[in-house]
Amino acid sequence: MRRNFTLKTFNTFGLDVMAAYVVTVNDLSDIERLRKSGYWQLDKKMILGGGSNCLFLDDYYEGIVLLMNNKGVSIQDYDADFVKVSVAAGEDWTPFVQRMVAAGYGGIENLTLIPGKVGASPMQNIGAYGVEIKDVFLRLQAFDLENGKLVDFEAADCEFGYRSSVFKTTLKGKFVILSVDFLLHKHPQANFQYGSIREELSRLGVSQPEIVDVSVAITNIRRSKLPDPLQLGNAGSFFKNPVVHRLVFDDLKREFPDIVGYPEKTNTVKLAAAWLIEKAGWKGRRVGDVGVHKNQALVIVNYGGATGRDIFSFAMEIQQSVRETFGIHLEPEVNII
Repeated sequence: MRRNFTLKTFNTFGLDVMAAYVVTVNDLSDIERLRKSGYWQLDKKMILGGGSNCLFLDDYYEGIVLLMNNKGVSIQDYDADFVKVSVAAGEDWTPFVQRMVAAGYGGIENLTLIPGKVGASPMQNIGAYGVEIKDVFLRLQAFDLENGKLVDFEAADCEFGYRSSVFKTTLKGKFVILSVDFLLHKHPQANFQYGSIREELSRLGVSQPEIVDVSVAITNIRRSKLPDPLQLGNAGSFFKNPVVHRLVFDDLKREFPDIVGYPEKTNTVKLAAAWLIEKAGWKGRRVGDVGVHKNQALVIVNYGGATGRDIFSFAMEIQQSVRETFGIHLEPEVNII
């Protein structure tokens, strides 16, 4: 237990937030001991992984922060085509992906270089380049903070949605995800349907890509477009890509012929939030120590001296501007704390 502990290195915006109490969770016993202590009676509790998808509004958190740091990766045969990979929640996501790609197990290579911990991946249903966690998810084990019991969640229990799950909605803050089981392909086929991946593969001279080639291509793309949080504070994509009915998209297309949208299986179209933000004039704009990144309009950056309130106010200005320009509501992907 640490008191009045700074979380500056535990959130990728680099905000100097002080937590009243911090406990590092290396295994289940750390949580069980905490539940038996008097500190558990505090009203506010928060589970924090890599802090790569959160924004603290205030500079002091009056509660307990559980820093997930449990480790372990186990690989077992599942059937002729898949392996089951059980991963502790405290494992860093990117090294885990790289390890699976190197071993030849496919399914998550398109999620290369997404920051954060494994435990946050189903919570957020992270996704990129046509792949989401729900596509490779088998089950997870979580600890019920109310009754102290271990609970297994199957895919249906998680209620996966676009950058969402039950752990961000009705069960938010009620469970600690301890481990996640994935099903990965033994004989994978590379998924490079996105044009930007194909372009990068072509630049690399790869005509018949394997999963390692896709991983390298996506790594190059992300590094060219996204700022390193260690150099420039950010939480990746701040807003979700909004989903609208096809008829709404058709109306927008008539007024904005170059609008970017991706048709989905239903009568809906996923709009590119980055395009909306850039078209509204925000790409590269800076106000004080907050701005929109010059290479990626979805990324709001902290130039060093911004507070959580500064960043939030700036984001709400973008939200209002896009609403006034297109009649589209942008929903934050980042968790506001």
